[in-house]
Amino acid sequence: MKSIIRAASPRLIGIAHGKLKGNNVAFLINRNFVHSYSTSTKPLATNFAKNMVSYDYPEARKDETIEEDFHGTKVKDVYRWLEDPDAAETQAYVDAQNKISQPFLENCEQWQKINTKLTKLWNYPKYGIPAKHGDFYYFHKNSGLQNQSVLYQQETLSSEPKVFLDPNALSADGTIALSQTSFSDDGKYFAYGLSESGSDWIKIKTRDVATCKDFDEVLEKVKFSSIAWTKDNKGFFYGRYPDQAGKTDGSETQQNENQKLYYHRIGEPQEKDVLCAEFPEQPSWRIGSGVTDCGKYVILSIVKDCRDNILYYADLEKAGEIKSKLEIHEIITKFESDYDVITNTGSKIFLRTNKNAPNYRVICIDLENPAEENWTTLIPEHEKDVLDSVMCVDGNKLLLEYIRDVKSVLQAHSLETGELIRKFDIDIGTIGSISGEKKYSEIFYSFTSFLTPGKIYRFDFAKPNEEPTLFREIKLNLEGFNSNDYKVEQKFYPSKDGTKVPMFIIRKNKETVEPRPCLLYGYGGFNISIQPSFGIVGLMFIDTFDGVLAYPNIRGGGEYGEKWHNSGRLLNKQNVFDDFQASAEYLIENNYTSKDRIVIQGGSNGGLLVGACINQRPDLFAAAVAQVGVMDMLRFHKFTIGHAWCSDYGNPSEKEHFDNLLKYSPLHNVHTPKDANEEYPSTLIQTADHDDRVSPLHSLKFAAALQEAVKKSDIQKKPILLRVYSKAGHGAGKPTTKRIEEATDILTFMYKSLNVDTINL
Repeated sequence: MKSIIRAASPRLIGIAHGKLKGNNVAFLINRNFVHSYSTSTKPLATNFAKNMVSYDYPEARKDETIEEDFHGTKVKDVYRWLEDPDAAETQAYVDAQNKISQPFLENCEQWQKINTKLTKLWNYPKYGIPAKHGDFYYFHKNSGLQNQSVLYQQETLSSEPKVFLDPNALSADGTIALSQTSFSDDGKYFAYGLSESGSDWIKIKTRDVATCKDFDEVLEKVKFSSIAWTKDNKGFFYGRYPDQAGKTDGSETQQNENQKLYYHRIGEPQEKDVLCAEFPEQPSWRIGSGVTDCGKYVILSIVKDCRDNILYYADLEKAGEIKSKLEIHEIITKFESDYDVITNTGSKIFLRTNKNAPNYRVICIDLENPAEENWTTLIPEHEKDVLDSVMCVDGNKLLLEYIRDVKSVLQAHSLETGELIRKFDIDIGTIGSISGEKKYSEIFYSFTSFLTPGKIYRFDFAKPNEEPTLFREIKLNLEGFNSNDYKVEQKFYPSKDGTKVPMFIIRKNKETVEPRPCLLYGYGGFNISIQPSFGIVGLMFIDTFDGVLAYPNIRGGGEYGEKWHNSGRLLNKQNVFDDFQASAEYLIENNYTSKDRIVIQGGSNGGLLVGACINQRPDLFAAAVAQVGVMDMLRFHKFTIGHAWCSDYGNPSEKEHFDNLLKYSPLHNVHTPKDANEEYPSTLIQTADHDDRVSPLHSLKFAAALQEAVKKSDIQKKPILLRVYSKAGHGAGKPTTKRIEEATDILTFMYKSLNVDTINL
């Protein structure tokens, strides 16, 4: 259920170089266009590196009549008209921006050379870990450049795999993605969710495994939902939203409210699905569900934000055939901590929680007597390591993954006593994913690091004296790649308030350190940890520019538990920006890079990070890439799932939080450069038309404000670009062709914006 708790956070999926754990612009209605935009090719006055050419920015209309009173402070919102994605004026503005940014990025020989090299690097087989369901094993594979990974089926681990579901056959351009999968307990049925154009909305279909044919029904209006099968294999619970006015294709901006829990029976139309639970008095609640291993209970995990959940349960044996609402009973009633259900033994359920344990612990609650004073601790909180995930395997064993100084630790404990059974030998890096079930003794887990594309290991608890075996290794199709040619360091640097912050630095293995182009990536929010993982774009940056990658684990993340998260959220949010800026200062002071060679990048909440930092310290960076960022901190809570982010940002309707948000909101802190230290770095703002996690309006308004401000300055010589992609969303499910196109744009922008003295193409 952890994925449901984290599902609505503004995290960028599939684009970040590091591993995000917790838990991708055309508009539709044409109306008469009422304002003209200049697309003349007069170059701005000059000193862009590599003879860069820019254009007059579009004249975005300013509506001075829009003004809001926030607790006595009046704030104008002159670009509010850009919040309407369907307006012809918005469409024209987007088109005008793309007519500047797209040629700027693509009309140079470096774009094609970078694209060719990146495509070659990207073209290697990628595998997911196997998982057993019924009589078969299943795994995902991408042969190299397929737009979407294919789901394969095999009878044994050594038998010939066959295609079970190929999403590439569902759309010519690869923009339909397999976003969710769930097998019935006996493995005979398969439910899967499809997302279009990167939207969070999915359509659930069901399939008969034996015939590999789909049933007729299609479940719609589904978002942020689990698929929880009952153990009789007749159907599953899922969450869906009611019909709403207008579109639900991912390009709309309406808030997501009033999710309800339904039960669907295989082979029946959606209109016959049974309403099982709803909370009409709490429209912002989202309902996750999971059926316990014994099949007797369904547990409802309910969130209203992006942290803290409450729990209810229903007795399915007493309910019998599900024909009406379930009788639900309280387990946890206060939104004050996280609770992830692991497994159960009879009426006793085991949970991972940070209740009175910032680094998390495993507890046991008896459903027949769930009062807090009766809870017991099975595995106490570790003093330093963060318990990141727990799953039950082999009947009576708990597989625990810890984060220790941002690196993964894996070990098994007894479900009966909590005692340590074994430790797994893990290299310095990250456990990417784990598959296993309580009814099987066999597990698989994947490992990745900055220099390791992926290793998949198999272990059988039925053979405890044997060591895990390497089942499959993912290798690049690249002659001459040798991980020994690169160096990975972890440094701890002081932030503004003296807090020690860890940072990974990856570069070529040289004896001396000298200033090189540096890509500094950050996130810092929502209890999400950025752990080491392999990224082709990062490798390309190092190899092409003889560059340096840096990943500071700034506060707001989950690398050091809830204390680390709390020290970077709400009124402490400035710590996140301070940590990031201090990481740049450390890299410069220690000769890894220089101000004219450093580019910062972040997506989603990380886009907010970039936007805030170029306002606060424009002198510190040469370039910036802000992807699908949260830029309007006074109105973020009014669109799609934005209200859930108040748990990290605070609610603007409360004066204390408004005052804090106004201090760093990227949109509201744009300045006109008056001297060289105030000149904005070269800035690329990226968004997409079907992003219904962080609506494109954030990027559109921020770009308009930035361009308006810099046009008034003789100091600003560096470009401010907005690139809006079509048929793409927040990142999940983005086809390979679009991912390579976007990465090419970014690398080309970096080449044209940084002091690059080496280029290997």
